[in-house]
Amino acid sequence: MNKVFPSAAAALDGVVKSGQLLAVGGFGLCGIPEALIDALRDSGANDLTVISNNAGVDGFGLGKLLETRQIKRMISSYVGENKEFERQYLAGELELEFTPQGTLAEKLRAGGAGIPAFFTRTGVGTIVAEGKETREFDGHLYVMERALNPDVALVKAYKADKSGNLVFRRTARNFNPACAMAGKLTVVEVEHLVETGDIDPDDIHLPGIYVHRIVVNAHPEKRIEKRTITEKVTSKAGA
Repeated sequence: MNKVFPSAAAALDGVVKSGQLLAVGGFGLCGIPEALIDALRDSGANDLTVISNNAGVDGFGLGKLLETRQIKRMISSYVGENKEFERQYLAGELELEFTPQGTLAEKLRAGGAGIPAFFTRTGVGTIVAEGKETREFDGHLYVMERALNPDVALVKAYKADKSGNLVFRRTARNFNPACAMAGKLTVVEVEHLVETGDIDPDDIHLPGIYVHRIVVNAHPEKRIEKRTITEKVTSKAGA
């Protein structure tokens, strides 16, 4: 089975459609599948529900899909860097399901592991628990959270072999593996593609059984979310 596609548009052809539930990897601006998001925008698919830890920033990442009004609902943990997101939400134009970050990660992990639901103490007594089943264990109240099984997962990895075995780099390993595992169909954008067998088995972070399509984006933009520089202080002689 050939998993490698010549472009992001080709990799999404026949895969994405309006009304789907999608998971998109990334943490802040790290590990964002930039080319796949652009191709999703260009596909015209709309009325989308998107699972993502962040919602991009204005003009980048999922922010592009917010600008084109293709997202109707977000399931997210942190959305504080996107003014268009804020505008749409406050205007009642965008639905939002706020989810604690650890709970969001576990909902994706559970989906990939075939676990339909789990109990957690996080969110008990808050709006997070409204309308959800609760149960007491060992004297503590827990809320039941359902797993997430997106129709399509869009993922960014550093390297893949042609069988789809993946290697992630640093923070990009945060939500991308969980999204890949949870997706019913997973499309991965990579910077480097090698032959099957070229990656040492001990170096593989996610096996290719979870990956259905691969596209190479050798030169992603890789924006920095917040750049902080310490000014170098030089001392004067004799001071």
